[in-house]
Amino acid sequence: MTTTLRQVGIDLQESEDNRALIEAIEGDNPDLTIRHLPGLVKLQAPGRIVVNRESVEARLGREWETGEFQLAIVSYAGNFSEWDDDQIVVSWEH
Repeated sequence: MTTTLRQVGIDLQESEDNRALIEAIEGDNPDLTIRHLPGLVKLQAPGRIVVNRESVEARLGREWETGEFQLAIVSYAGNFSEWDDDQIVVSWEH
């Protein structure tokens, strides 16, 4: 029997400021699906989505605190299973 991982998702406001954030998430999550809607970017992946502070900073060219993620997010599907100074993980906890 094959089990498929449940999709998790993050919806972010589409803005110039969030472009680097979206690129960083895309770079760190190879199974990510991205849909662009007017004013919104929907990110989905099987199982989990990871947001790494270092990846965001590399694309932004400045320091970035994971708390800034709250300014970008519109909604999400899953649980924030980890959220510290270096990483945010959205997954389904069983």
